[in-house]
This record gives sequence, C-alpha cells and structure tokens, in this order.
Amino acid sequence: MSRKVRRLVVKIGTSLLTRDDSHLDAKRMRQFANELVRIRKAGVEVLVVTSGAIAAGVSELGWRERPTAIVQKQVAAAVGQPRLMETYRQLFRSKGVRVAQLLLTREDFESQSRAQNAQATLSALLHSKVIPIINENDSVAVEEIRVGDNDTLAARVAVLVKADLLVLLTDVEGLMDKHPDHGHGKLISRVEHIGSNVEAIAHGTSGARGGTGGMQTKIQAARKATSHGVDMVIASGKRSGVLASLIKGKPAGTFFSRQK
Repeated sequence: MSRKVRRLVVKIGTSLLTRDDSHLDAKRMRQFANELVRIRKAGVEVLVVTSGAIAAGVSELGWRERPTAIVQKQVAAAVGQPRLMETYRQLFRSKGVRVAQLLLTREDFESQSRAQNAQATLSALLHSKVIPIINENDSVAVEEIRVGDNDTLAARVAVLVKADLLVLLTDVEGLMDKHPDHGHGKLISRVEHIGSNVEAIAHGTSGARGGTGGMQTKIQAARKATSHGVDMVIASGKRSGVLASLIKGKPAGTFFSRQK
C-alpha cells in the first residue's frame, strides 16, 4: 500500500452475504461487522457498499428462486432492504457503533446538486462516527437511472468521498493471469495500468453467485477509482482479517494503483 488509509470504502458482494442465494449469512455478516468496527475504532473512516437486498427479499417472501423480471426484483428489494439493514444495525449496535442507510441511483452522482448533497450527508455521518451503509435504490430504479452494479456504485462512492482505498470483497482471491475458461491461473498481485491485457482477462466472466457483477465490472470500477486518485483492491471476503491486513499495508488480493 502506497499511503496511509484514513478513509476506506468496502463493497461486500451478494455471494459473501448470503447462503443458498436467498438467506442472509448472519455469521459472516457478524465477522465483517466486527472487523469494520475494529478498523473504525483504530481511526479509519469506514463506508460500506452492500449487496444482498434482493436475496434477503426472496427469502422473506418465500420465493424458491431469484426473480429475473425487473418488477419482481424491485418487490424483492423493497421487502429485503429493511431486513438487510436491520441485520447490519443489530450487529454494529452490539459493538457500540451506529449505522445509517443511504439508497442511491445514478442521478445522485450525475446531478451536481444531488452529488453535493450526498457528499455533504456522507461527510456529516463520518464526522459523527456513523458508518454509512449504501446500496442502490433497487426498489424504484429503472434502467435509465440505475448505476447497474455495486462494483460501479462503490467506485462512484469512493470518488465522491475522496477515499484513500476502495476494497471490493468477493468470493475469489483477486484477478488471475488467465481467464477461468482457460484453466487455473495465478494471482496478479499488482496492476499499475489497466491495459488491454487486463481487460482481456476480465472480459466475459460471469457474475458471482446471486450477484450482478463479475470481474469485468470490477476492472471497470478499478479504472474509475484509480483515474480519480483512489487505490483499489479486489480481495477474497472469505479470508478472515483481510481488511485489517490491507489497512496495515500488507498485501492481499489484487492491488490497483491510483493514477494521480
């Protein structure tokens, strides 16, 4: 890590937050909460971009599988979001930390006035030692106003708040040197420049279980973040203590160096 981390944005993917695509994994969520609390109490400002609302809604509604129709996804998100947030609230509250919910759409970044309002709210929450928990407003967002995936959302949030580091937690170790279709590859530990070779490795990879992104959206997020001065890491959320290690400057996953 090339600089001290004072402000951290962490994105947690659906595959890490759920069991069987549709049940929140309270044990793993507790592990994330405990680690984030320790990081915040060490003096690092923390923002969380979370997936999992649709999956939580599928479970709450008793549906057998994740829907594909947009209206059903919106219903699941509307039902699942409060359940997701209540789980976070209880986990963080048990450690004496308060959280806040922010639901955003693309307009909140592309409209100057709305972006300024979002930035001011996030700054005030951090000043009050509250951890913002952010998700896309899936219950009302349509294609024209969707950010699209939480990798991109996390990158936009990191740029908005001028974070030092963005960490995308997923269920793989990081970016490998070959496409999964071509066999088992080796971890690429550091990327200084996102060129055509990096994009070729990521192109066409499918999303994680239950999620909407994949390695391609993570590379797009890295391009967004690093071009605006934010370092980024793709790392496995299945590794205990991975965030604490990164904050201490220890290598994990794939590090993307900021460009300015």
